[in-house]
Amino acid sequence: MSSVNLEYVLRLESLLSRIYPREHIADLLKKILHLADKWNYGKHRNTRWVDGTNIYLITYGDNIRHGEQPPLATLNHFANTYLRDIISDIHILPMYPYSSDDGFSVIDYRRIDEHLGGWSDIHHLSANFNLMFDCVINHISRSSEWMKGYLHDDPYYKDYFIAANPELDYSRVVRPRASPLLSPFIKTNGTELYLWTTFSEDQVDINFKNPQVLLESIDVLLQYAASGGQSIRLDAIGYIWKEAGTRCIHMPQAHNIIKVWRTILDEVIPGTRIITETNVPHHENISYFGEGDEAHMVYQFPLPPLTLHAFLRQDTTTLTQWAQSLNAEARYPDTTYFNFLASHDGIGLRPTETFLTDDERKYMAQETLRKEGRVSYKDNGDGTHSPYELNINYLSALTEPEDDTELKARKFLAAQALLLSFIGVPAIYIHSLLGSENDLEGMHQSGINRRINRKKLDLMTIEAELEKKDGLRARIFYGLQALIRHRREHPAFSPQAGQRVFDLGKSLFAMERYDPKTEDRISCIFNISDHSQMLKLAVEGKDLIGGEVFNGQMRLRPWQVVWIKHKLKAPERLGRLRRWRMKLIKRTKRYTISIKRTMR
Repeated sequence: MSSVNLEYVLRLESLLSRIYPREHIADLLKKILHLADKWNYGKHRNTRWVDGTNIYLITYGDNIRHGEQPPLATLNHFANTYLRDIISDIHILPMYPYSSDDGFSVIDYRRIDEHLGGWSDIHHLSANFNLMFDCVINHISRSSEWMKGYLHDDPYYKDYFIAANPELDYSRVVRPRASPLLSPFIKTNGTELYLWTTFSEDQVDINFKNPQVLLESIDVLLQYAASGGQSIRLDAIGYIWKEAGTRCIHMPQAHNIIKVWRTILDEVIPGTRIITETNVPHHENISYFGEGDEAHMVYQFPLPPLTLHAFLRQDTTTLTQWAQSLNAEARYPDTTYFNFLASHDGIGLRPTETFLTDDERKYMAQETLRKEGRVSYKDNGDGTHSPYELNINYLSALTEPEDDTELKARKFLAAQALLLSFIGVPAIYIHSLLGSENDLEGMHQSGINRRINRKKLDLMTIEAELEKKDGLRARIFYGLQALIRHRREHPAFSPQAGQRVFDLGKSLFAMERYDPKTEDRISCIFNISDHSQMLKLAVEGKDLIGGEVFNGQMRLRPWQVVWIKHKLKAPERLGRLRRWRMKLIKRTKRYTISIKRTMR
């Protein structure tokens, strides 16, 4: 066994003792250390933390197809042809064999779905891009070997799932679905029982009260990290611990399990980033930062609905108030926000519960229905239901059906520029990058609401549409490309740079990003209205997007965005020159000392 860091072992022991009875800890520790050796403890990467050049792409492995070619190979071709200078990390949504929910009912965590390709395709893709894998560990498919073994009374799978009495009161349990919490199953010996199924009867919740389940999860996570998963998304992770008489969400044990995973990954495969997916009210979501010892990044769930609300109402008041509260929350080293506007899921409304009224959420639901989308509801536990998710393509939600191509692109790029401006790391969904709209045919044919935003695209068709420079796809793709290039060149957009949000009235959204190391300062101003607006700022500089010199005022066109890079004032320039001079002197001294030592 490799030599082991004692501090690491003691921390693991402390965390495990908060989850399991004392008599299990020694055996658990021993088995965890064996797993670390299995995955070459200490022999993997030690990479830098994220910076302003990190841009994630969110995609299914088969969102782009090309004839009989394995879709992962097609993704590799598309990414290397079009994305090398704008995307650093690719999040591949669940790529494992599955039985339902478009990949989120996993049959086997350790294999790649043969319809997508194989681990060799993942290896090829990782040559030029960092990869993010999904770990769907709250539940597993009823078609999995785990479930089959459990129903056959295989001793190995004893207590892998959560049997419960359907006669008891579960009204306190928080649910993201209106389907039954418990589903009936029949063992091979004829015994009927009810198992916990938070998301659907095909997705059976795993029992983390069984220490062997924790070991299974650690093995899976280490395999992912060792196989190229530099980032790992923990799907629906807030639900992993169930306790009778509680809400069964955000339990202390759930937080401690994530801390166990973080501790192990930091030690065994350093540089692996954990991203928690908890689509809940904001204050609950950010609790997954822990004390800087839990998630590296948390999904910025209020951003998509609040941005959409601002665009629909042409009123940035709520967005501004929320954004002003963000400044100090990701305050730990190596933690930040995972920002996005669209994903494979719909637009979650729960994160708006402390920011929008019920009437405003109903308005957003009505707008979604007017634009041919769908609304999903959650069970409140008291017999009532509330809008939970807007199932609609983000571009279709943001624009009007009668808008022309140029206006649709202008509105949508304004929203994407806002995403790219926020403190944190931006992630762009494949259908946003490519300017897709509602896939009504896919939704109607499948009967699945979320399919409205999951269309499978043909590579040749996409390439042809990107050649049509006045088309919607080309306007959005190349417009985003230009924005991303500007962002990656300026330290003010780094996740470590400061952010200040200020109020310029309801039609404008305004923030300033500032990097203290380089003194790079950029004012990001957005006209979120269909009227021109006069912008007045006590700033001199140049708009990075349009190239126009800014001398204190400018009239913004409808939906126009400016990124004004501040001109350094004379004292600031002098201060920067002095610092550069001091650095040069120090380097020269070190070089001189080094030469003298060599000559000796």
